[in-house]
Amino acid sequence: MPARHNQLFVTVDDYLRREERSTIRHEYVDGRLFAMAGSSIKHNIISGNLFSILHAKLKGRPCKVFIEAVKVRVEATNSFYYPDVMVSCATHAESAVFTDQPVVIVEVLSPSTSAIDRREKLIAYKQIPSLKEYLIVHQKKRCVEIYRRDADGNWNVCELSTGSSFEICSIAGGLIEVAMQDVYDGADGEGHSTPVVKEGEMIDDWLDEANSAE
Repeated sequence: MPARHNQLFVTVDDYLRREERSTIRHEYVDGRLFAMAGSSIKHNIISGNLFSILHAKLKGRPCKVFIEAVKVRVEATNSFYYPDVMVSCATHAESAVFTDQPVVIVEVLSPSTSAIDRREKLIAYKQIPSLKEYLIVHQKKRCVEIYRRDADGNWNVCELSTGSSFEICSIAGGLIEVAMQDVYDGADGEGHSTPVVKEGEMIDDWLDEANSAE
């Protein structure tokens, strides 16, 4: 959840060295650092649920799931981001602090990051050659936006998943079905629950939010 205000210019090497010693995480966009703000409890629970689901389902597969503290490098935009959840099937050194070969990236949507997740990161992530799916998971409603790259390398129009489950299709070993209930398990406050909506009910809200991010 980056705060877009720091204008300090640094090289990639300087960024990686500083980040190892820093007590505050920063994202890097073409020479500039942006401090990461803390996330809400609900955001953290949803991210943790997604990590746990994917970790369990990837057992026996040649892919690993990472959460929050591992960076993704986008060479095309000279950027480093901290996705909430990420899957890579590449081989990495044990000392690696980033990957440039994710197949799936997940961001949990927050009011402060809506424009960044839907515009800056969407544009950047689509330029990662290995990436096949980008998921944006809502907090206010049980809804997942899914962007997929097809066999010809073209990105499909966003799919809104508001049903009882959705599928992640691009990880080696076959598709993974994820139950919406498992994603939001424990994320609702006492006496409150995240609304379950139908796609037709969600589309107007999604368009409003997407337009406000532009």
